[in-house]
Amino acid sequence: MKKIVLAAALTGVASFASAGNMSEPMMEETVIIETVEEAAGSSNGLIIPLIIVALIAAASS
Repeated sequence: MKKIVLAAALTGVASFASAGNMSEPMMEETVIIETVEEAAGSSNGLIIPLIIVALIAAASS
């Protein structure tokens, strides 16, 4: 019985001792997300509809 307990204890100690790794840790590169905002004017989507309205107004007169 003593041999079984001793073998189990030595197995437990050996598994804890070999769990570590001696190599240098690998560091992952840091991911940087950049957002680029374009300068938007107040009439960003209004130029084409205004031209169409002006053409319709010119055609009807």
